[in-house]
Amino acid sequence: MWQYMTPGIPDEYFIRGNVPMTKEEIRALSISKLRLKEDSIIWDIGAGTGSVSIEAALISKKGVVYSIEKEEEGIALVKENIKRFNVENIVVVAGEAPDALLDLPSPDRIFVGGTGDKMYQIFDIAAAKLKEDGIITVNGITLDTAYSAHNYFKQRGYSVQTICVNVSVSKEAGDKTIMTARNPVYIITAKKREG
Repeated sequence: MWQYMTPGIPDEYFIRGNVPMTKEEIRALSISKLRLKEDSIIWDIGAGTGSVSIEAALISKKGVVYSIEKEEEGIALVKENIKRFNVENIVVVAGEAPDALLDLPSPDRIFVGGTGDKMYQIFDIAAAKLKEDGIITVNGITLDTAYSAHNYFKQRGYSVQTICVNVSVSKEAGDKTIMTARNPVYIITAKKREG
C-alpha cells in the first residue's frame, strides 16, 4: 500500500471503475498548485474516484476534504478508496454542484475536476464562499474550459495562471519502448486577492 508523502500516488493503487480519474502526474501538479496547508478545508468538485480527495486529505491531515460527486458509481468508488487508504478526514457529499455546495463550510481551497454544463453556476458559488487568500484550481481538457475559467476569475480580480500539461508515458512494444501521449490538460489556478 501507499506509504510515501509525495503527491502522485500511482494510478493503479486506486480502485477504479468507469468514472473519470485525474491521472497521477496531473494530480501531483494540480495539488501542488493548490498550496495545501495542514489544516485546509478543501472542496473537490466532481470527485470521480476520489483520487484528488485522497491525496489532499493525506496532506491536510488536520483539515477536511469535502468530496462532491453526483454519479452513484463515483460515490461508491470514493467510499471504497477512502477505506483502501484508511483516510478519515473526507466527507462524501452525494449530489450535483452547484446545489450540493450551498450548505458546505467555506473552503480555503477548491479543486474543480468536472462541472458538466454548470461551470459558471459552480464558479459563482465557489467564488462567493472561498475564504480570503483562497485558491481555486480547475482542470480542463478543452480550450473552451481553459479560456472560460481563466477569463471568469481574471474578470473578478483574481490572480490567474493557466498551464497546459502534456504527458507521455513509456510503454513496452515488443523489445522496444515507445512513448504514449495522454490528452493535454489545462490547469487553471486562481488565487483570491486579499481585499
